[in-house]
Parts: sequence; structure tokens; C-alpha cells
Amino acid sequence: MAHTLVGVVTSDKRDKTITVAIVSRETHPLYRKQYTKTRKYTAHDEKNEAKIGDRVEIAATRPLSKTKAYTLVKILEKSHGTVELKEDVNTVEMPEKVGADKKAADKKAEEGDK
Repeated sequence: MAHTLVGVVTSDKRDKTITVAIVSRETHPLYRKQYTKTRKYTAHDEKNEAKIGDRVEIAATRPLSKTKAYTLVKILEKSHGTVELKEDVNTVEMPEKVGADKKAADKKAEEGDK
């Protein structure tokens, strides 16, 4: 069986190509501290099935291009969706007459005190 890896798709923008991030924990030989190492591989996705966030299994194959030497075997888990951010807060329209509104509010407050 070919060399296989399991990782998460980080990019699917190119046609029939996905970028997969493989995360591993390693221990430093001298200091014995654990650290995280992330490696990125480009893999061939013939049917453009995989989307960003999917957990996939890729297998080594003959070089298909300068950077592509893996192919998609199967999608292990589909992503649960993406988070979309709201509009920018600065685009909210402010009233044109802020000064006049403040004066009117101050007048009402003075009338209420009397």
C-alpha cells in the first residue's frame, strides 16, 4: 500500500488541486519539549470533491506536476460549514445632525427637571 497521510484541506481554489495541512506533535531531542509542526502538501483531486475544512486521506503517487505528488484517496469527514462575518461596523450610517439632536435632548432633559 502507498504512503498515506491524513490532514485538513486548507485551499481548494485551484482546479483539480487541493492543499492539505498535516499537523504533527514532535519532541525536541535535547530539551524534551513538545512542539507542533505543520506541513503542507498539494494533492490531485480529480472530481473537485474536497472543500476547505474537510478531513481527507491522501496517498503518494508519481509526480503529477512540480509540487503535486499526492492524490486524494477519500474524504473522511466533511467540514461543518464556515463562519461569515457581519458587515463592517464603520459602514453604519450616523445621523447628519448630531449636534442638533443633542441640543434637543438636552432641552427635553431641562424641561423634565422643572
